[in-house]
Amino acid sequence: MSATPQKNRASRRVLAAAAGLATVGALVAAMPAGAQGHGHHTPARTVDVQLLSFNDLHGNLEPPAGSAGTVTEKQADGTVKAVPAGGVEYLATSLRAARKGHPYSITAAGGDMVGASPLLSGLFHDEPTIEALNKIDLDVTTVGNHEFDEGATELARLQNGGCHPVEGCYEEGKKFEGADFPYLAANVTDEKTGKPILKPYTVWKKNGVKIGFIGVTLEGTPNIVTANGVKGLKFHDEIETVNKYAKELDRQGVKSIVTLIHEGGAPASSSYNYDCDSPAAGDGISGPITEIAKGISPKVDALVTGHTHQAYVCTIPDPAGNPRLVTSASSFGKLYTDTTLTYDRRTKDIVRTAVKSSKHSSAANPVSVNHVVTRDQAKATDMTDLIARWNTLAAPIASRPQGFIAADINGRGSTAPEKPLGNLIADAQLEGLAPADKGGAVVAFMNPGGIRADLVYKASGSEGDGVVTYGESFTVQPFTNMMTVVDLTGAQLVTALQQQVSGSNEASPKILQVSKGLTYTLDMTKAGAARVVTGTIKLNGEAIDPAKTYRVAMNEFLSGGGDGFAALGAGTNKLVGASDLDLFNAYLSAHSTASAPLAPPATDRITVVQ
Repeated sequence: MSATPQKNRASRRVLAAAAGLATVGALVAAMPAGAQGHGHHTPARTVDVQLLSFNDLHGNLEPPAGSAGTVTEKQADGTVKAVPAGGVEYLATSLRAARKGHPYSITAAGGDMVGASPLLSGLFHDEPTIEALNKIDLDVTTVGNHEFDEGATELARLQNGGCHPVEGCYEEGKKFEGADFPYLAANVTDEKTGKPILKPYTVWKKNGVKIGFIGVTLEGTPNIVTANGVKGLKFHDEIETVNKYAKELDRQGVKSIVTLIHEGGAPASSSYNYDCDSPAAGDGISGPITEIAKGISPKVDALVTGHTHQAYVCTIPDPAGNPRLVTSASSFGKLYTDTTLTYDRRTKDIVRTAVKSSKHSSAANPVSVNHVVTRDQAKATDMTDLIARWNTLAAPIASRPQGFIAADINGRGSTAPEKPLGNLIADAQLEGLAPADKGGAVVAFMNPGGIRADLVYKASGSEGDGVVTYGESFTVQPFTNMMTVVDLTGAQLVTALQQQVSGSNEASPKILQVSKGLTYTLDMTKAGAARVVTGTIKLNGEAIDPAKTYRVAMNEFLSGGGDGFAALGAGTNKLVGASDLDLFNAYLSAHSTASAPLAPPATDRITVVQ
């Protein structure tokens, strides 16, 4: 596990900072009140370590537009309000302000720092984001599933540096340096060697304080990444992996351990300031992280999570029954979590206080709060400069107009099963692949997770309101997935629709966005596959015939069985067409002009019974 000089830079920075801070002032601050001013130099028994964390940045350097750029805040009177948030200029300011007065401060992330990024970062294979994270002084992150979008070799380049193997260096005379913080991947091994592809853990050290970080991504990563991205890799059980390395750290004398895990949960409320420990610890959160947290060794003191893009600070009991902190800071740099870890110098462990079920019991330690990265604070000038530099390189491509819209067309920002932008994308895919020589598609399906933003009416630059630029359409569909058309029987089509709400998707349904002409009813009062009312499924007014063959358009991720859609992966006679982004832009161009902009499509294809 020898680290390259690149990987060592973060620890060197931490150690250099430690040397710089070992001043008289720092020593005095660390002394018990009674010892100060009496010539004693015994440090206090405990020291407060600040842990700042965030997750799922997805290369959003500029503030996300529209509803994707707000967080929901519950007000004192019970109402909720949308607060504009995010953008690295503000994230950097927030983190730098939060660190003031905290000699022991660590900044960690829960994965998906890159991938599915807007054009400003995506066009340059996320080099701008890594550069920004270096400047923000990120100390450590785990890998998320999106770190594998371009495969393990590209991930290694993001860690170690070097120019892109195909596109070379983007700026003359400048070589990409790579991340000066370690990317951790404890549960991702090379199929041939059986060894982790990156460091499984790292230890942060300062003045005798040692905190270990173990990083894992969700075991199900291969189901949600294209096959190419995970080729030659094996993904292991999160609990087993964390427990194995927690033991290893413990044997090395590292008793304080934080797990960075790219898997998450769903709080009962979307408000970032919702109390998910009401009425009792962890009562207000569900989803995969709840079971994982209950299985991770009590040696681990806190879990920083991600993946679900939700905001929560909860305590879920560990296997010994003691409360343990589980946090997540939404997505796109809109929030950060500030956690106080009280480190006991004698036991070398984090002090964890028992939480009584009573709501009025004393607060537990660690203490943790989510804070909004507001846009009414000063911008960090180094981030403004970084954005301007890369924007200059991206401008010739980013600013090209693709079409015109009459109002916001919501995708990522819509919580409804059927999204206006989902309909628009599916229609674009059907239109592009319906001609006989392009595949002869009669219906198209789009995975909801592939819609990464909203189409926003307000201008993002100087293009004017209602103009959709290439940069904006790229931000909606940044994967540039190739489109496919396959043969599926009517029976397989029905099964695919049932797989939206059953099997691995039962607890958290993934509702496919469908093209014009396909209609059906979803009855959410029922369970599993029965939620799809099969008698209502019609294509252009006709019932689906189980024995008939249909030509179905979808991106390569879905036709590979991604997101738990095994039925879609069973298609035959595959034809590969243009990319999803090309079809989307072609549709915008064909169906809109400045004088006749595109209106948001009606959402009347899926009837939902709640």
